[in-house]
Amino acid sequence: MSAPHGILLVDKAPDRTSHDVVARVRWLLGTKKVGHAGTLDPMATGLLILGIGQGTRLLTHLVGLDKTYEATIRLGRATTTDDREGEELDEVVDASGLEDAAIAERLTALRGDIEQVPSTVSAIKVDGRRAYARARAGEDVELAARPVRISRFELTARRTDGPYLDLDAVITCSSGTYVRALARDLGAALGVGGHLTALRRTSIGPFAAADGTPVPARGEGDDVELPLHGLGDSAARVLATLDVDEQGARDLADGRRIPRSAEPSPAPEGLRTGPRSGAEEGELVAALGPDGALCAVLRPRGEHWQPVLVVPADARS
Repeated sequence: MSAPHGILLVDKAPDRTSHDVVARVRWLLGTKKVGHAGTLDPMATGLLILGIGQGTRLLTHLVGLDKTYEATIRLGRATTTDDREGEELDEVVDASGLEDAAIAERLTALRGDIEQVPSTVSAIKVDGRRAYARARAGEDVELAARPVRISRFELTARRTDGPYLDLDAVITCSSGTYVRALARDLGAALGVGGHLTALRRTSIGPFAAADGTPVPARGEGDDVELPLHGLGDSAARVLATLDVDEQGARDLADGRRIPRSAEPSPAPEGLRTGPRSGAEEGELVAALGPDGALCAVLRPRGEHWQPVLVVPADARS
């Protein structure tokens, strides 16, 4: 059986690590070549994008896409991890009486282009070690603020639970945003503390959790179907596209440049809004063969297209 290649959309279940899901997919598909375009915390559910085979090389063009989440923020107490899995900090502050107007005012300051300090238990490296590893070892971890963009932070419901106020929210943000940190900062701004109690990633760019496949844990079934999305279709959803004929496909397969004799179709708009977007990213073009298969990813070089990623003929889809 030939090795699989493509993009797999996974709807991750709660209380599973993203790395466990990757390991399970490797076993189910019988291949070691599986990567991801961004992890989810164990408590979170929703969309994971996995690259299979040659699909792992396409992931670099997916990691910077904007993401949308459904979250529940509990106001009234902070935690060490900014979510429900951390230890409680300080005393409970009665947040049940907070008025909508006060919350709305603080939300305004958390929208748009902001500087966000990541959670101390994030995977960011500090002097070569993950921040969460340092924090769990008892070290004081101080992370620098970084620019992110919050294009949507909308409350959809509120309810009280004793002294706590729980807020359901929909958040669309640039890659690199920590939703836990938004919960922390909203609670701090209101003077009551806050942390995240539930999180579901509903989309990454044009890819939706609704189209994702649940991946069973080991021992829960080995006959699950894992439908792979073709590389050509996946690339066309995030990059500009250029149709090439059979000769052009052969030239690209050999690593040769091809003339810029035709203009590519434009890339879909609105997929990246944060600091990782820019003209350089927008210059990339997906070259599609006569059958719609991805042949290469190109960059303009004078009067030619220069391949920066070439997909072998036996892996095209």
